Amino acid sequence: MTTTAPSDVRPDPPESPGDRSLAEFGYRQELHRSLGRYASFAAGFSFISVLTTVFQFFAFGYAFGGPVFFWTWPAVLVGQLMVAACFAELAARYPISGAIYQWSSRLSNLSFGWFAGWIMVIGQIVVVAAAALALQMVLPAIWSGFQLVGSDPSPISADGAANAAVLGVILLVLTTLVNVVDNRVMSVINRVGVTAEIIGAVLIIVLLLTHSERSPGITFHTGEGSTGLFGALMVGSFMAAYVMIGFDSAGEMSEETHNPRRTAPRTILAALGAAGLLGGLIVLGGLLAAPSLTDGHLGVDGLSYVLTSSLGDGVGRALLADVVVAIAVATLAIQTAACRMLFSMARDNQLPFSRRLAKVNPRTGMPSAPALVVGVLAAALLLLNFASPDAFLAIGTTCIVMLYLAYAMVTGPMLVRRLRGEFTGSDGVDEEGRPLFSLGRWGIPVNALALVYGLFMTVNLAWPRAAVYDPAGGHWYFQWFTLLFLLVTVGLGCLYRWLRAHRGPTAEA
Repeated sequence: MTTTAPSDVRPDPPESPGDRSLAEFGYRQELHRSLGRYASFAAGFSFISVLTTVFQFFAFGYAFGGPVFFWTWPAVLVGQLMVAACFAELAARYPISGAIYQWSSRLSNLSFGWFAGWIMVIGQIVVVAAAALALQMVLPAIWSGFQLVGSDPSPISADGAANAAVLGVILLVLTTLVNVVDNRVMSVINRVGVTAEIIGAVLIIVLLLTHSERSPGITFHTGEGSTGLFGALMVGSFMAAYVMIGFDSAGEMSEETHNPRRTAPRTILAALGAAGLLGGLIVLGGLLAAPSLTDGHLGVDGLSYVLTSSLGDGVGRALLADVVVAIAVATLAIQTAACRMLFSMARDNQLPFSRRLAKVNPRTGMPSAPALVVGVLAAALLLLNFASPDAFLAIGTTCIVMLYLAYAMVTGPMLVRRLRGEFTGSDGVDEEGRPLFSLGRWGIPVNALALVYGLFMTVNLAWPRAAVYDPAGGHWYFQWFTLLFLLVTVGLGCLYRWLRAHRGPTAEA
């Protein structure tokens, strides 16, 4: 397994006293190394953000799958845990910002890794937009005054979609400012937010389970409008697939983490494990405590309806306020991860305007230009919501497909390396002199299953189902939005690589 940096990385600088391992990869310490174990965990957990994503997509999962969609949660969790285990091995060996790009480049080659990074960062920008849209699911339910546009708060209505875009842009302005200020400020907000989210999630679980209206056996029932169990589960799995992404962010923040070779692998797995457990119990609790499974509210208003109806307006709104905090912190964390990916690729002179994107403010330890780029592009995507309410689902599904594909572009080359005997997982020690995290003899089967699972879910999510992506009809571009967006992303990447090859590398000032 090679430990050399990509071919057109800048020459090795002198060793940094902050972390000797960076010099090994040809980089110097520019980002401020100030994150401890809990902050590293918070980076991955806040990207996943069970309160944000479960509240955002619960109604969709229930509408298509009925109560049985609950079982997609443990299925997706097992699949993603296998992916996370592979990433944990890589985080121990390559503790570098731009994790997906760096890992894929070193397991395959720079060109393949570049496309993995390119797809990943575009996907992350779409995730930022999708996370910001989640405010619409909770703010109007807390107070009608948050409905700034029109009167219908439903995100699938024209008023709700437009209002979601307005609220999302306001949130993006705030998260962009935080991503420019200082990484210590960002870390404090992240940790406080994650702590509040975990406490809120536990309270929601306890209250929902103590207000149960039915037994867990209901989870074996399909919805009234279901066209078949398999189809219901395939579409119902969208929620779980959307929730359990971003655990690699703990590795993304490696250059800012103390003892990253030891810390990052464990926090990657801990973030996904904690989110998986809490999210699964919230979904189950919501199904058990809903006042009715057939009045239509659960498939439109989702968990916000359950909280306010079952727990009362006062308690329900207080818990929804905690969900707002989770959404804000999740948007911040996702934007931070995208910034680190842009920074890492620009540092290797792999993007337009690389010199500006790779510049780190020595006082704040933050790359400011990437924060502005991610914020502006994510806000631009939100404008699609003004075109049609169907954009909400199109944006959400597109970001999942992009990330799943990028993940497969890591687990695929990693499996090839294992089969060739070039990745044993047993080499090296961490900062405390202990063996690096390794799957040992389970490496090949876990890696192979992780790859198969990832590719299967990518196809499932991208499949242009008219009933899902264009239920009202007349918007063919939403039905094919995910595939079109992916083709445009790859096409633009190919065009840039072609221009770069013919004009030579550029790093505009």
